[in-house]
Amino acid sequence: MKRLPEPSETIILRQIRSFLQWHGWFVIRIQQGLGCHKGISDLIAVKNGRTVFIEVKKPNGKLSDYQERFKATIEDRRGEYVVMRSVEDAKTFCWEV
Repeated sequence: MKRLPEPSETIILRQIRSFLQWHGWFVIRIQQGLGCHKGISDLIAVKNGRTVFIEVKKPNGKLSDYQERFKATIEDRRGEYVVMRSVEDAKTFCWEV
């Protein structure tokens, strides 16, 4: 039996963004590029005064050094940073809120 190809990070990101928006989050997609802060998260989600930085990775994906530093900076300032690898992670996240 053939295995289905693993979804791309872009597809996972779109699924997560749509799910969060459906559940009332205002979600901003951060486009990486020239002049962008290195390591910044893929998404920023806001709901009820809560702001969460979300990095989207494939199931076995790892944070780069820049992403690790950005995560540490956010957490050092008592901010929320989450790595999501699937829409299931978004579901768990929404139910924990």
